[in-house]
Amino acid sequence: MVQVPLSTHLQGDGSISSLENVPAQGISQSLQTWLKDLADRIISGDSISRSEAIALTQQITTQDEILLLCEAADRVRQACCGNIVDLCSIINVKSGNCSENCGFCSQSAHHPGDNSPVYGLKSPEEILAQAKAAEAAGAKRFCLVSQGRGPKYSSPKSTEFEQILETVKRIQTETQIKPCCALGELTPSQATALAEAGVTRYNHNLEASENFYPQIVSTHSWRDRVETVKNLKAAGIQACTGGILGMGESWEDRIDLALALRELEVESVPLNLLNPREGTPLSDQPKLDPYEALKAIAIFRLILPKQILRYAGGREAVMGELQSLGLKSGINAMLIGNYLTTLGQSPEQDQAMLESLGLIGGEAPVLQLSVSSDQ
Repeated sequence: MVQVPLSTHLQGDGSISSLENVPAQGISQSLQTWLKDLADRIISGDSISRSEAIALTQQITTQDEILLLCEAADRVRQACCGNIVDLCSIINVKSGNCSENCGFCSQSAHHPGDNSPVYGLKSPEEILAQAKAAEAAGAKRFCLVSQGRGPKYSSPKSTEFEQILETVKRIQTETQIKPCCALGELTPSQATALAEAGVTRYNHNLEASENFYPQIVSTHSWRDRVETVKNLKAAGIQACTGGILGMGESWEDRIDLALALRELEVESVPLNLLNPREGTPLSDQPKLDPYEALKAIAIFRLILPKQILRYAGGREAVMGELQSLGLKSGINAMLIGNYLTTLGQSPEQDQAMLESLGLIGGEAPVLQLSVSSDQ
């Protein structure tokens, strides 16, 4: 397997050119030793503390230092997760006119985006057709995403949840792709019904730290999100739970989000990079610097060594030509194809990128998670 050094930049044609001996350029031996020892500890089964994670954010600031941090995170990724990159695809089964006021989302009725589509629940046939297309593109999982606070608050007269259950069963019967869902908040009985229908993984992001969350959403609480994650895990469904970077949160907020995900023992962690949507409260938020994104990705990997760490929305817009580096900084999963309200690059481009890095698109194994109480 070809191993591409992390200390790289991308040339104009998109190929990777190595920067020899980046650590020698003004990086102290003590920093190199610290990062090596930290990675060794994590690989051996230790968990880093909150104070150690905060120290990483404070002491690693230059591009060369960030690349060295990414090399340490990539060592952890290889040792703990291997070279399989988990590939999944999503479909927006119901869009727009959402009751919630999430500041990053153009589907909200509180601040609808100019280009955000509005439509009711798609038919099983349309969803099934897209599941088959995702399977043909190489995705191993296919997630049905719906707007709204969730089935927990649906009208007793609504049959949409039952329609979703039947569609999930059809996907299982007529394809080899694994159906996932992201429908919002669930009761314990609804989580059990999804498990019985064949859903093994459910996306329900915390989005941000508990401290920062009220600044982006006020129509429901961070604790409401946590309750659904616990309901999912109690029903035997894997939690695909992450957040969004670049909404104006502090480094401490990012660390606290990662630690909350570790405490919840979520299996998959989508990392979205905010791609500001016109008309939303965060429309004027500056895009995250790609090196800041790499630094965050690497620190999430060090805190969450065994989790599936997923490149999600915004990776093309934020990372640009540095997109490949995320896959050598701790990432071991990707959404392929389009997102909910924005377009992604083609699955063929993603597959070519993986091949160039010596990585294999497929289904990453879910590892046994253990949590240290030292936070």
